[in-house]
Amino acid sequence: MKNFLYIISFLSISFIYGQKSQGDMLRKEGEIDDAIKAYKIDFVSNPTNSKNTYNLACALALTYIKKDSAYYYLNIALENDYSLWALADNDLISLTDDLRWKDIEKQQLNKYQEKNGKIKHPKYAIQLLQLIMKDQALDYQMDLAKTYFMKNGNVPHWYYPIAQTKQDIAANNFKKMDSLIMHYGWPTYSTVGKLAADAPLLIINHHESDAIRIKYLDKIKNACITSEGSCMEYAKIQDRILVNNNQPQIYGMQFRYNDQRVLEPFPIENPEFVDQRRLKIGLEPLKDYLKRKINYDWNVIQQEK
Repeated sequence: MKNFLYIISFLSISFIYGQKSQGDMLRKEGEIDDAIKAYKIDFVSNPTNSKNTYNLACALALTYIKKDSAYYYLNIALENDYSLWALADNDLISLTDDLRWKDIEKQQLNKYQEKNGKIKHPKYAIQLLQLIMKDQALDYQMDLAKTYFMKNGNVPHWYYPIAQTKQDIAANNFKKMDSLIMHYGWPTYSTVGKLAADAPLLIINHHESDAIRIKYLDKIKNACITSEGSCMEYAKIQDRILVNNNQPQIYGMQFRYNDQRVLEPFPIENPEFVDQRRLKIGLEPLKDYLKRKINYDWNVIQQEK
């Protein structure tokens, strides 16, 4: 049980938030087939809704057996999409062993560079995006395990093999990441783009060893301070190191389940000054972050010193 709470509390939430459609709600409940039907109904009534079409492609990909349909709707959804997000989206991981995925990678990379300018190391960027996708693999299933636990108070038996697989993926990802960094150097926003540059931070945060997080912490902090890396991910890693060593966190980025099976932040050092610390690295007030992230009401009055 303790291991379940520990792993589940550090999960990244990758599903698109905002106003939920019927398909979104069914997907969240694990009803993938019904979600697909709902997304298709919405597609017929509004085929220009690229968000719905993209979510339909993701739901089809999550079945692992409806790849042709997933590719059909994904291509429609990406017609006017100039981002690299799809190349890192773990919902689509079942599509990556298909030759058509290389076309998707090339297409999105070209469109991104057309809009944002050339990436200095595009091959490096693609490999980092692949690592992000693998890092987040099975997060949908882990979210279902979390929902099951919150409803029933016990861990579903199918959680354990998934959690072990996640740990194996994390170990392999770290080896690949280490090799890439030795070859290309530390990735930054200006060399591989913002999304790809986050790959090492996610992998390091999800590594089982605090020694690895401590080893890279100064480099991650420096990237944050120089606006070449994510301050959000730096804060998560810094807080995780503290929490793992039974010390209060300083940014409020790590959560746990309380006795009512409700997520809450781990204890925070001088919580009345947490927003001041967060502001220094460009993070939003903790009250806003916790409400958006875990629907938690943070009511500690903030001070300045």
